[in-house]
Parts: sequence; C-alpha cells; structure tokens
Amino acid sequence: IHGVEFSPCPYFDIEEEFEVQHEVKKMIHKKLVNSAHDVSEGGLFITLIESCFNRNLGFDVSTTDAGIRADAYWFGESQSRVVVSVAESMNESFAASLQSANIPFALLGIVTSQNIAVEGESWGTINTWKDKYDNAIGNILKSHESEQALSAI
Repeated sequence: IHGVEFSPCPYFDIEEEFEVQHEVKKMIHKKLVNSAHDVSEGGLFITLIESCFNRNLGFDVSTTDAGIRADAYWFGESQSRVVVSVAESMNESFAASLQSANIPFALLGIVTSQNIAVEGESWGTINTWKDKYDNAIGNILKSHESEQALSAI
C-alpha cells in the first residue's frame, strides 16, 4: 500500500523493556495508575479498545508524534510501550515518577463514557467495536460456504 518493501523489525531493547515494566509495577504499587495494558498485536488503537471493553468506556485521543504516519502510529506494534490511565489528581506524581526514571511518555487523551474519538473524529462507540472484535471470525465464516470457511481466515 505504501510501497515499502523491506521494512525493518520494530526496535527492541530488553533492558529498556525491563525498565518500563519495572516502573509500571512501581506505579501500580504506589496507586498512581488506574489501569495498564501493554501495546502488542494491533498496536495502540487495539490496546485502547481492549482497555475499554470491561467497563464499556470510551476515549478521545490524538497523535503526539507528527513525524510518524497515522497508520504506523495507531497500529504499529513496536515494543516497550504500555498504555495507562491516570486519575487527573495523580497526573503530576505520575509524570514525576516517569521523569525521574528517564522513561519517555506522552499524554494521548482522555477516557470518555462510551464514545470513541480519534483526532477529533468520531469512530463510533465501544459497544460497536466490542461487537466487531468479539465476532470478527464468526462473521467471516458466516459469509462463506462451510467447506471454504477456514480458508477465508
């Protein structure tokens, strides 16, 4: 789609990963974060969606790095990233904790009641995304003949 033929593997440093996980664990013990979820399959957008499922919450987010293509920013699977939610009253303590550990961080946005907004554009509600997430394979299989269903996925 973008004409990139030999894209390198995402950057990964085991020591950096250890430090990130160690700091997240410390912040959890200090009760600085309300939730935490690693960024993995599907990237940042899928992490945000998965984080909202159990309480039917939503989010309003924007990119923080204009130097990265939007698809890479929201769906890239680079390592050593964790999405956390932080109560507004804990923002300063949270930021100070990461700054003292020399761990980069960015504010993505806010938690909302159920609506999903990316870059100021409505992307529906968490219930719509949960249905797509939970039923994606079943919906693909329904649209194919039974003997061809598995080859469709």
